[in-house]
Amino acid sequence: MEANELPPPKKPILRPDPHHLSAIPIVTVDSRILEDDPKAQLFPLPPSDSPAPEAGKPSKKARKRPRAKKHRLRKWIKRVALFLASLLVLSELVTISYVWATPSRTAFMLENQGVVVYQFVSLDHISRYMIAATIAHEDEQLGTRTGAFSIAEFKNRALAYLEGKPDTSGSTIPQQLVKNIFLWPGHDAPRKGVEAVLATEFSLTLSAKRVMELYLNYAQFGPHLYGVCAATWYYFNEPPSHMTPYQAAQLMGVLPMPDAVQRAEGGGIFLGKDQKSPVWQYVNGAANVYVPRQIAGLGGWQSAVARIGIFDTASDHAATANQPDGCSTMPQSVLDMILL
Repeated sequence: MEANELPPPKKPILRPDPHHLSAIPIVTVDSRILEDDPKAQLFPLPPSDSPAPEAGKPSKKARKRPRAKKHRLRKWIKRVALFLASLLVLSELVTISYVWATPSRTAFMLENQGVVVYQFVSLDHISRYMIAATIAHEDEQLGTRTGAFSIAEFKNRALAYLEGKPDTSGSTIPQQLVKNIFLWPGHDAPRKGVEAVLATEFSLTLSAKRVMELYLNYAQFGPHLYGVCAATWYYFNEPPSHMTPYQAAQLMGVLPMPDAVQRAEGGGIFLGKDQKSPVWQYVNGAANVYVPRQIAGLGGWQSAVARIGIFDTASDHAATANQPDGCSTMPQSVLDMILL
């Protein structure tokens, strides 16, 4: 260094002003971040502009949680409602198909397994005595009631179920019909609920005449024996158009326990050797007491069938009796069953 040259000035030592330390933001950095990225020490995140929540006041996230739960609940409710609406539309479409279609098998037939003896017959070719006996024995309000059952009946059945009491009211024809077509045996609440919905749809969509036609074609009249066409030929060797009032009433007595009924040798319903047998009580009770009394109370068989819109007789349709739906000859399946 030359003599005339001055030494370089010393750099001043900067000391923080203690009065300004409070203005410096303090950044808390997670130690795990520092381990992964040492540069985070040199570039700390700026402080958040959001004010800290006041003591005792929930944060925005906490306030949003109930709203999110309500939104999810509304979505699930909409999905369930859409699913139920789709089921109702589907069931109504199936119900409409029964205005014209008569499938040869039902859920009840398939559940019983084994041979099915069955043949469809049009309501035109069924004795009016048979139709009147069915109304008198099974459902006197068919054709005069709106829907499948009265609200009072449904309420009484629901109360009996909730109280664990037996249901002694019995089912209406629409209820029995949908049970035979679609459902499984039993008296549990879910099955009864489905039955009520389907029976209501059938009652409001199909005419009472069509409901009666389907019922008489699907009812069980003996072991593996379904429908009035097969039943009249099997027991009486006659077509359903020829049933007398007494024979029709006897067949009504078969309905409560069809699996226990047998054909008598040479024809007719075997009533057993003992008058205490259930078959004897049901069949004779229906034929000699209950059905005649109820039909008389309805004003006679003409008045009974008029309830569902029938004002003619089966003989008025004799010209078409030889059609496939006339059941004018014994079905081969019935003959095979007799010869077994």
